[in-house]
Order: sequence, then C-alpha cells, then structure tokens
Amino acid sequence: MKKIAIIGAGSCGTALAIALALSRKPHRLSLWVHGADVLESLRARRENCIYLPGIPVPDQIEVTGEMSEALAGADIVLGVMPSAHARSIYSAMRPHLIPAPGKPGPVFVSATKGLEQDSLARMTQVIAAVLGRDSVSRVAVLSGPSFARELARGDPTAVVIASEDEAVATAVQEEFSGPTLRLYSNPDVTGVELCGAVKNVIAIAAGVCAGLGFGANTNAALVTRGLTEMSRLVVALGGRRDTPTGLAGLGDLILTATGSLSRNRTVGVELGRGRPLADILAGMRMVAEGVGTTAAMLALARRHGIETPIAEQVDAVLHQGRAPREAIRELMERPLKQE
Repeated sequence: MKKIAIIGAGSCGTALAIALALSRKPHRLSLWVHGADVLESLRARRENCIYLPGIPVPDQIEVTGEMSEALAGADIVLGVMPSAHARSIYSAMRPHLIPAPGKPGPVFVSATKGLEQDSLARMTQVIAAVLGRDSVSRVAVLSGPSFARELARGDPTAVVIASEDEAVATAVQEEFSGPTLRLYSNPDVTGVELCGAVKNVIAIAAGVCAGLGFGANTNAALVTRGLTEMSRLVVALGGRRDTPTGLAGLGDLILTATGSLSRNRTVGVELGRGRPLADILAGMRMVAEGVGTTAAMLALARRHGIETPIAEQVDAVLHQGRAPREAIRELMERPLKQE
C-alpha cells in the first residue's frame, strides 16, 4: 500500500484527498494543513469548515500540521498550494525528503495552477530549482476541469496527468483513478501547466463581461479568443499544439470562465460591477490565481513576441486602474484582421 502525502488543505487539496480515499487502489493518505483553524476543524469535526464546509472527510485520511509527519514514507507527494507559496513550501519539504536505502525518492505531482510572479516559472520548474534537477524525471502535473466542491461530493470528474516520463504518468494515473475521478495521461508538461495558468486570466475577463451585464455572445467570443491566446503561448514555449484543445485547456477554460464556483470569474464579476480589487480580495480567503498570474503571463508573452490582447486588458483593469468598459472598448476597436 503506497502512501500519498497531500500538501495543502485548501478546498482543492481537501477535495483531492477525499477523491483519493475512493480510488481503485487502497492508500495511506496524509493531509498536511497550514492553518491552525483548518487543522482544528478537520481534527474535531472531520470537516474542512473553512474551505469545504458540509462535506465529510473520511477517517482514513490522516491530518497533520507537521511536515515531517506528512512526508514520512511518502511514495507520492501531491502539491496543492497557491503558486505564491510554492517555493517556500517545497523548500520546507526538502529536509524531510530522505529516501530509505535502496528506495527512490517520491514522485512529485503538482496540482497548482499558476506561475511564479517574479521568475515567471511554472511549478515544475520551481520544484526542479528547489529540490534539484534529479527530481524532474519524477515530476508530474495534475490539471483539468475540477471544481473542488463538485469533486469532493463525488461528481464524475476527468483531468489530465502530465509527465515527461511515461512510466511516471501511468503510475500516477493508476494510483489516482477511481469511480469519481478519471485521469488521462499526457507527455506535454509545459502545455498542461501553461493552460492551467492562462485559463484563470481569461476567466477574470469572462467575469468582467458578466459583471458588466453582457450576454452569451460576448462570453462565447471571449472564451474562443482566450483559447487562441492560450494556444499561442503554449506553442511558443514548446508545448504541443493540441494540448489547449483538451481537458487541461479548453475543458478547464470553459469550466472556469462560465461556472459559478470559479473564484477567478467571481473576481472579474465584481470588477465589472465597479468594486475595487483590494476590496474584493479582502473578502476572499481562497486564492484567485489569475490575479497574480496575469502579469506573469503577459511578461512571458512579451518575452516571446506573442500577442495577448485579452491578458493585456485584464492586467490594465487589475493593476493600472483601467475601467472595465474602457478595456472592452479597447479590445473591440483593435485593428481588424483575419481569424
């Protein structure tokens, strides 16, 4: 029986732990919790009352606030932390990642959908930088359309597991899949990670349009042109051209840009209604990754000479004080061109 350590007990980490408790293979599951109030809730009530209220957490999931305890003997480490904290949390893991003699180190699976703001690094690049290049061949990315609440309550969910090492992807696919969670393997780590980051930026734009009162015409155009920006960036950075049309790209984009549970879309809706960003974020405990990822995505696009007009306008609304209606006008009045 393999041990899986889930690092991060927000809504996504908790939901994945619940889904893994139902996977085809039995596991030892350890959930590492950072916040004291979340830890108390999980221990006292077997429920994450802060991030995932109303959904019971199975008793087989061991809950701990100690990193050493969570990682001890882990065969798979599933990172589910905000991108802004990924480097510090992986650094905190490093002293506790001492494999037993003759046993390889754990496989790392990143489920964080964002980019590091200062370095513009993807999460697998952060893992490689912190834990050493030897870890790269044993790293995978989990991404795709998966609202935490729906996954936790058992709604059928399909996602992607990407790794440059086919054996790693297959092994995680077999360990994680179950009656409510289906994994498709993919060798395109770069493409899958970029799709997971970019879709959050486009979801903010979709929320802005909804907050302004625009209808289905606007949303369809926004999502379609957003997919174009996603595809341009993926291909420019070496990803596969077909990855953005799959679950990690189009699937997650549709979910996040249209679903009422989307935190990034919610931020956009409130911006469209005229609320200042600082006020919106002050009322949210959960992280909307697109807010921090927008500037990083835009910097990557400019570095590679890629046009990303939607991302440019989202950045202008978020960080430059541009009015949402003005941003829409800027997009609609750009020079005409072929699709």
